[in-house]
Amino acid sequence: MINTLKKIFGIGPKVDYAELIKNGAIILDVRSKGEYANGHVKGSINIPLDQLGSNLAKFKKDKAIITCCASGMRSGVAKSQLKSNGFNDVYNGGSWSSLSRYI
Repeated sequence: MINTLKKIFGIGPKVDYAELIKNGAIILDVRSKGEYANGHVKGSINIPLDQLGSNLAKFKKDKAIITCCASGMRSGVAKSQLKSNGFNDVYNGGSWSSLSRYI
């Protein structure tokens, strides 16, 4: 059960987010438009979680995607949704404010 929760929320070995971004990864912020307007990672794309399913065509399956939100909960759900739709190189960056410190 613990491993399943870790997998859902993207908890595991440390990821070098700066290196992923350097290599072309996309930062996907799945918070609401209002939350995003109040602060976000520079260069990130905002698609609220409830609209992600209808926007999957905007992403290439061979490009790394780092999801983020306010706490890591919605970004974990977004990661799972992307993975179940054939995106393999997906990382849960957790909260946008924490992620911004790693890049």
